[in-house]
Amino acid sequence: MSDRLLVLVRHGQSDWNLKNLFTGWKDPDLSEKGVAEAKEAGRKLKAQGLSFDVTYTSVLTRAQHTLDLMLTEIGQTGLPITRDLALNERDYGDLSGLNKDDARKKWGEDQVLIWRRSYDVPPPGGESLKDTLARTLPYYVKEILPGVLRGERTLVAAHGNSLRALIMVLEKLTPEQILKRELATGAPVIYRLNADSTVASKVDLAG
Repeated sequence: MSDRLLVLVRHGQSDWNLKNLFTGWKDPDLSEKGVAEAKEAGRKLKAQGLSFDVTYTSVLTRAQHTLDLMLTEIGQTGLPITRDLALNERDYGDLSGLNKDDARKKWGEDQVLIWRRSYDVPPPGGESLKDTLARTLPYYVKEILPGVLRGERTLVAAHGNSLRALIMVLEKLTPEQILKRELATGAPVIYRLNADSTVASKVDLAG
């Protein structure tokens, strides 16, 4: 019987995470710490005895690099990889590339907090979490979920906000609950789904 395995992993720390910059669709690579986090994520998955049939990631380097490093640790470097911008990080628009402290000085701490933590208020020229869900969720339902339900053991390496969109649906969280949900860099979350796509079990390998 299939275990309907779906594993979600936020990319390891990027150079811009380290510098406290809004990243969005900008394309920095992993920091030295991020490389170590990605390798450790792969080791954790291997220690769980997990292997995969298919993988998905965004079109951004930090997620792709994380996936490559994990697959090397697991010993599955030949797996099919599907890259799609539907899994990209939330687009931070005019905030992209700015230091978060500088953004607070420019727009005020309260306004920046609203842009970062509200569900449906986008920053100028960017996306809200609701907007991110509107592009990520249809891709998940059409491209990823059917394979999981067919028994394809699936690994997704993506970003904090695109994965939040999936987790919101998987765990049936409200907009208020998902905003409080923190995803550590390089920490796999393991789901096993029922035949009706509800979550049968979940293991968070953070820490």
